[in-house]
Amino acid sequence: QAQLVEAGGGLVQAGGSLRLSCAASGYIFSRYTMGWFRQAPGKEREFVAAISRGGGTTYGADSVKGRCTISKDNYKSTLYLQMNSLKPEDTAVYYCAARLGEPTWREALYTYWGQGTQVTVSS
Repeated sequence: QAQLVEAGGGLVQAGGSLRLSCAASGYIFSRYTMGWFRQAPGKEREFVAAISRGGGTTYGADSVKGRCTISKDNYKSTLYLQMNSLKPEDTAVYYCAARLGEPTWREALYTYWGQGTQVTVSS
């Protein structure tokens, strides 16, 4: 059974950095496109970034471009999100997700989801 487990969240001051990870198991990680999404309190879940199965194509939301980098290590079956210059508005629960097919912002097209990791950015 597929499982995604996020880690690396926490409390950080504005301007700081965090590196989130997502460990995958139970499916062939290298065959799947991966994505990061987030959900802030009282808001709908939104797309953050996605990466193709081989890692050659990445796609990010305008709100994080230039500040966040998505990457994946197919040997370790792990997805990463490096977040720099964090802002209070980045505060949210961050989820990783997996799908077969091309990277997309459309969360309904992702098959597997993790439970999320909390990121809190203080001002």
